[in-house]
Amino acid sequence: MTNISRSGRCRSRRDRVMKAPRLLLVALAFVLAGCSLPGEGSARDLEWERVVPAGDCHCADGSEFSFWEQRADPTKVVLFINGGGVCWEAETCAFTGERGESDFYDWNLQGVNPENRSGMFDVTEGDNPFADYSFIYMSSCTGDAHLGNVSQVYSPELTVEHRGYVNGTAVLDYLAEHYPNATEVIVIGKTAGSVAAPLYGGLVADLLPEAEVTVFGAQSGAWPDNPDFNADILDARWGAYDTMPGWAVDGLTVPDWGVPRFWTQAGMHDPDLALARFDFAYDPNAAVEVTPWMDGNPPDLLTVIDGNEAAIEADGVRLHSYTAPGDDHGLFEFDTFYEIEVNGVRLVDWLEALITNESPDDVHCDQCDP
Repeated sequence: MTNISRSGRCRSRRDRVMKAPRLLLVALAFVLAGCSLPGEGSARDLEWERVVPAGDCHCADGSEFSFWEQRADPTKVVLFINGGGVCWEAETCAFTGERGESDFYDWNLQGVNPENRSGMFDVTEGDNPFADYSFIYMSSCTGDAHLGNVSQVYSPELTVEHRGYVNGTAVLDYLAEHYPNATEVIVIGKTAGSVAAPLYGGLVADLLPEAEVTVFGAQSGAWPDNPDFNADILDARWGAYDTMPGWAVDGLTVPDWGVPRFWTQAGMHDPDLALARFDFAYDPNAAVEVTPWMDGNPPDLLTVIDGNEAAIEADGVRLHSYTAPGDDHGLFEFDTFYEIEVNGVRLVDWLEALITNESPDDVHCDQCDP
């Protein structure tokens, strides 16, 4: 298996199974009662296997990193890159709170278990465009938006393993090894998980050159391209710049290499990538950590979102976009996923067109205020 990270390595292996026990008990009760199972013969429940990579994969506190898999159609795969917050200083990176979660970020995976969910993870829902796909579910526990590769000493008492890129590329190695005949891979990023989504999309395309790769990044459209943030956080705190494959930073210095340029670099590297984003126009939580690096006091989030998209497309990269009104935040795990409709276009129908190569028009709210 080709290793796609420049430094650090961990290889994936199946370690142990974590099935959703409540679902199994419910199923047993139905059978004992002589009843058929809900959706039997027409749809499946989403059950997860936990996969533990060996080697240098770690969460922020040095604890075990893992991800989850649900295998269905081996030719069609959703790689879901979950959020989990970010940090870059002693106060925000401290291992406080319970079950591996602080107010700022998830620093280990104690409290993470996908189990069965609603929204996009309800594979019994007839409108779900991913109902027959295999799923790989990757959560962040390193505070670096899946980008880092450094052991960062913030104080004598606090060393943080910003190893998100090492963990993430181990997941990609697993995907390529176990789904070698994939013809469709949909890389979906949520909040901080969508920051690196275009980079991971480019890496997937490198590993599986015969597959059609779509990237759908949700709720990070307002992350700025600010030279100070790029140098002080992406590079100095997380060690991301030197970790990336050459194409991801080609032609860019450290101050130039900002989050919107991730889309530009991925699109220029592989013009066959289908790149798309979703944002609520005024989501107060989607970019709250990075507002100090935005223009304006307070910044107008929609102006930042629209400006970033314009800059990406000015570089010649097509970025499909769907901008919904208001200040909502939850999307993938909720019924909101099926309910969003803007200008007569439902989000799920727009996504269906995107993944079937119909190149949908951009959708943008007219009255975007909350």
